[in-house]
Amino acid sequence: MERRIVITGAGCITPLGVTPLALWNALIEGRSGVGPLTLFDAKVFPVRIAAEVRNWDLSEVCEHADDLRRHARQTHFAIGSALAAARSAGVSDLTIDHNRLGVYTGCGEIYPNFQQFCRWMAAGTSEQSFEISDFLQTAQMSCPPDEQMILEPSSAVGLIAGLLDAHGPNINYTAACVSSSKAICDAADAIRYGDADIMLAGGAHSMIHPFGLTGFHRLSTLSTFQGPPTEAARPFDRERDGFVVGEGGTMLVLEELQHALRRGAEIWGELRGWATTHDAYRITDLEPEGRAAARCVGLALHQAEMNPEDIDYINAHGSGTVVNDKTETLAIKRSLGNWAYHVPISSTKSMTGHLTTACGAIEALICVMVLRHGVAPPTINYTTPDPACDLDYVPNTARPILCKHVMNNSFGFGGQNVVLIFSRFER
Repeated sequence: MERRIVITGAGCITPLGVTPLALWNALIEGRSGVGPLTLFDAKVFPVRIAAEVRNWDLSEVCEHADDLRRHARQTHFAIGSALAAARSAGVSDLTIDHNRLGVYTGCGEIYPNFQQFCRWMAAGTSEQSFEISDFLQTAQMSCPPDEQMILEPSSAVGLIAGLLDAHGPNINYTAACVSSSKAICDAADAIRYGDADIMLAGGAHSMIHPFGLTGFHRLSTLSTFQGPPTEAARPFDRERDGFVVGEGGTMLVLEELQHALRRGAEIWGELRGWATTHDAYRITDLEPEGRAAARCVGLALHQAEMNPEDIDYINAHGSGTVVNDKTETLAIKRSLGNWAYHVPISSTKSMTGHLTTACGAIEALICVMVLRHGVAPPTINYTTPDPACDLDYVPNTARPILCKHVMNNSFGFGGQNVVLIFSRFER
């Protein structure tokens, strides 16, 4: 008998709240988490807005927070959301076999302290040239001995395993915008193939720093909207001009159904289908016809044993770039046929910003909340229809829906595609 995979808990640290319910309430109210950038002085940058996590500290959920202070912001988000998820699911129960408890994360690159890096660079620069020997000497004298460990994207997954005494499968994925979605896919496979009974899966990231904003801006992917910050993220709107960087973390607890039933766990929903494909096209651009993305949808439907008409809601990747939204619209039409014009679709990045490697996990959680509450969150800031994006994007106002099966798309940089399908739990 195939092992069914259910969701028995979740935790999140987001620009709209630090619990699933707080996040959900903000979403259905159409509230934006975008505001003026405060994490560093951005007055010389062309982009000065972001969706930041505000007024939260790791000490709120972790008694070992002081020992982790030097770790990166995203590592704090990953640990915080993982501990909250574990508590919500009761996985700290001593009756759980911790050898069959694993952790998969999607956490991205971590950059060194920018001010420190600039000091090192200045020390290596003479009036005529940059001297690598001077740079290295200064860096070696002042670089903390544990700096390399702290800068590893995989540091979070190891720390989480230690805090939860999780001795099962453990890995981190760094695969651009699909990283945390890929973590969920492979965590599900670990349960399905019998390697684990419970997996914490999700991710975290923060690219709100000078390196991150500079890189995205040079790629021409960020919105340079000059009006109110809350109106900058405009997925699928004809006037969209890029995404707004967000940050945060989300972790889901995936569990084998019979294991969850035996311990009396609350079941939030079921993960029914998942798939990955690749455009094999260009390093950042999406394949313009959306063929690989559409195939990913088809594979996920096949695994879930569903038809297009079974999908009641889609949480789109919907980044807000001109190319991405147009291509995703094509992929949805190609994969769902005429049903594409009937299914409600929303991009919650219009409110959360783009959480980069963590976006798939937060949007997976949102899909589970849609199933629990029967409401489709809106795509806010949608004012001017785009002929190239002509589907139902649930503009500006949340909408009650009859909902049994939902789909989450993650179509990211490098042509990487992941599709997840969640269902209301039925025995």
